[in-house]
Amino acid sequence: MTPSLESIRACLEGVVPSLVATCAADGVPNLTYVSQVHYVDRRHVALSFQFFNKTRENILANPQATVFLLDPRTAARYVLQVRYLRTETSGGLFERMKAHLAGIASHTGMAGVFKLQGADVYEVLDIEHLPGAELAPPPERSGLLGAVRHVSTLLASASDLHTILDDVLAVLEADLGIAHAMVLLIDRSHERLFTVASRGYPASGVGSEIALGHGVIGVAAREGTAIRITHGTSEYAYSRTMRERAERHGLAELLETEIPLPGLPAPGSQLAVPLRVSGCTVGVLFVESPQEARFSWEDEDALVAIAAQLGTTIVVLQQAADASDDAPARAEHAPTPRGTPLVVRHYAADHSVFIGDEYLIKGVAGAIFRKLVRDFLVEGRTDFTNRELRLDPSIRLPDITDNLEARLILLVRRLQERGPDIHIEKTGRGRFHLAVRRPLTLTEVG
Repeated sequence: MTPSLESIRACLEGVVPSLVATCAADGVPNLTYVSQVHYVDRRHVALSFQFFNKTRENILANPQATVFLLDPRTAARYVLQVRYLRTETSGGLFERMKAHLAGIASHTGMAGVFKLQGADVYEVLDIEHLPGAELAPPPERSGLLGAVRHVSTLLASASDLHTILDDVLAVLEADLGIAHAMVLLIDRSHERLFTVASRGYPASGVGSEIALGHGVIGVAAREGTAIRITHGTSEYAYSRTMRERAERHGLAELLETEIPLPGLPAPGSQLAVPLRVSGCTVGVLFVESPQEARFSWEDEDALVAIAAQLGTTIVVLQQAADASDDAPARAEHAPTPRGTPLVVRHYAADHSVFIGDEYLIKGVAGAIFRKLVRDFLVEGRTDFTNRELRLDPSIRLPDITDNLEARLILLVRRLQERGPDIHIEKTGRGRFHLAVRRPLTLTEVG
C-alpha cells in the first residue's frame, strides 16, 4: 500500500534534516538539505523560504521536486514527489513556520541570521517507501483520548471558573505528564494576554502579561492557530528585550508594576494552543517541557480538542456570572479589622494598586479593587455582585465579552499571594465577599 502523509508524520517533525532535489530550466539538478518539511494537510507539505537560493530559483522555473525523508524512530526511508503551488507570507501556516524557525535559530546560536520570508506550499503527488533495513516502530502512545475525555467530563459539570482552570491543568499533569502549563486570556482593549492560572512554576505569574503577536503565545493568539516548538525557542527573550528597551528609553520607573511571566529558563519544547470560540480567540493554553521533542502532533491534536472545550466553558461561565441578578449575600459576624492599618495606593493613570510598597495589580482589576476598598471605607460594604461592577461607570469596564470574571480571579489570586490580611471570597454565582482583617486607608495618586 502507498503510505499516506499521516502515516509518516514522524518524518515531518524536523528531528532529521530532509534532502530536496530540484532541477533548473536547463536540466541541471540541485540537491540541498532543509531543516524540516512541514505537514500542512493530507495532500500538502511546506518548505521554508529564507533565501533566494538555487532551490528557490529552480522551483520557480520548474515546479517539480523530490523530497527524501527519514523516520527517526525506525530509519525507514521515503521519497515524496511534489509540485510547487504558491508562497504564503502571512497567516497561520506562515506564523507557525516562522515561530519554529526562530526556535531552531535560537537552539543553534543563529538567532538574527535566519529569517522566514515565506512558506512554500507543495502538493504531494506520490509517496514511495524505499526498501532497506528498519527498526521496529515504538509502541503506540495511549492515554491521550482518555485525558480528553477526563477534561470533557470536568468541563461539562463546571460551575466555577476559578476552580475549573486549576482542575484542567491538574488533569494535564496527572493524565498526560505535562508538569508546566498556564492559561492566558485576552485583554482586547490593550491587545494583550494576561495569565489567570499556571502550574509547575516556582511563582504563579498570575497577572503577568504578553502582547499579542509577541513570542509563541502571542503569535498563537493573534493568528488563532496552534504553534508547536520541538527544539527550544526564544519565547521569553521577547519580554526581556522589551524590558531592556524600556530601560534604555528612560522608562525604568514604570517597570516596578511588572509581574514576571512564568516559564522555564531553558525550554526544550513548547506548545501554544489558542482558545477559540465562535471564530474568535479568547485566550491561550500554553504548555512546555525541558525535554526536547516532548510534544508530538498527537499531543497537539489532544490539546486543541481540550482547548476548544475549555474556551467555550470559560465564556459560558463568565457570561453566567456577569448576568446574575442575585442580591449579594450578607456575611454574618464579620470580624472587626485590627492592627496596623494597610495603606492602599491607587494610581489613576493606569489603575495600578499597591498595598504598602508592594505592587498588587493594575488595569481593570486595579479599578475593581479600588472600588471595593472605597465602598468598604465609605459605606462599610463587604458584599458585591459582578452585575454592579459591570454597571459602575467609575470602573469603565469594556464590553461584556471582556472577561470580568477572569479579572476577579486575577484579583483573588493576587490577594492570596499577598497574604491573609485582605482577600475575596466567592459567595455564589456572580457574588463575592471582601474580607478585611486589618484597617485600611486609601490614597489616590494622580
